[in-house]
Amino acid sequence: MGRFRSARSQGLRRLAGIFGVSSAVHLARLGLDVTIVNDGAPANGASGRSLSWLNAARRADTPYFRLRMAGIDRYRTLAATHPETGAWLRFDGGLTWDADNEATQIASAWQLEQSIGYDALLLDPTEVAAMTPGVNADAITPQGAIFNPGEGWVDLPSLIDLLLNEFRARGGKLVQDAGRVRIAATGGRARGVVTAGGVPIEADAVLLAVGPATPAMLAEIGVHIPDATPISLLVKTKPIKTALRAVLNTPRVAVRPTPDGALVLDSAWSEEEVVVNPDGTCTVRDETVQGLLDEASTVLEGNPRLQLAGYGVGPKPIPGDGEPVLGAVEAVTGVHVAFSHSGATLGLIAGELLAREIASGNPHPMLSSFRVHRFG
Repeated sequence: MGRFRSARSQGLRRLAGIFGVSSAVHLARLGLDVTIVNDGAPANGASGRSLSWLNAARRADTPYFRLRMAGIDRYRTLAATHPETGAWLRFDGGLTWDADNEATQIASAWQLEQSIGYDALLLDPTEVAAMTPGVNADAITPQGAIFNPGEGWVDLPSLIDLLLNEFRARGGKLVQDAGRVRIAATGGRARGVVTAGGVPIEADAVLLAVGPATPAMLAEIGVHIPDATPISLLVKTKPIKTALRAVLNTPRVAVRPTPDGALVLDSAWSEEEVVVNPDGTCTVRDETVQGLLDEASTVLEGNPRLQLAGYGVGPKPIPGDGEPVLGAVEAVTGVHVAFSHSGATLGLIAGELLAREIASGNPHPMLSSFRVHRFG
């Protein structure tokens, strides 16, 4: 069988993320000899600080929309075949509303979702409690809220742990603490990777699934893609008694439950307040964290007092045009890439389709819009 290496590395400490682990498992299922080469132990990179909202909301009927819908479908298959996932993989819906100003798009977003068959209900604030409990109706703007019953959330560290157990059971190898690896390529073909300590690991194919480090590592082999990676901040509360089960996406805060009865929170404004220091570390102000906790309390029924349990901060991988970068790198034979936002929603389906491509050598049509060569 062919050999395959899933390389994960960054200047910062990194853990095996969902794209690399999912692809590795799917390749192992196809009978390939697979090694994950990683800087650290599995799941505290971008995968560990993701809101992990499973959705295709506010998307037109495009290849990206269809890929996300396939991604959600694979989670439903996982839930049906692994009942133990019920604690950390949920389909309790998603609720979203916009600010009360001229920029609101709630009505048009609902019409778009209706037109492409995406399950969506436009609710008056007084109707929300009957559909999804735990929400403060007074916080919902007069234009109403969209409830998407088919949406859900996943705890990515739990998913990665499940997949790694299968990966090891199928004979997969995990090399940890490899440092910042580089792709070894000669004559326009990948030959494997080299660890930070100079140890070569030979392979027939290499999948670059390194999150925010992707553009820099591709540049080392002469491939250039635009990068729009921002900083993400995910705040976790202490466990709280709440009836909330859905994911909330509101003007000032996004909220989802966790398997242990807590909540995780993020927002655009709080990420903008994070200071990136010259050494690459990040500084998060106490006022920013408290602001997120206060905003989350505002949208919850009863306005409960939320207490901080901790937070994660670091780069959130987003390509320059906002669309995924998935598939073979034509300029260097044997190199494949997985670089995208929506890591949770796409995690299972991207790994499946990439594995099929790598094992067969045949491009998958669902990935045709997401190739590296679209950047020229």
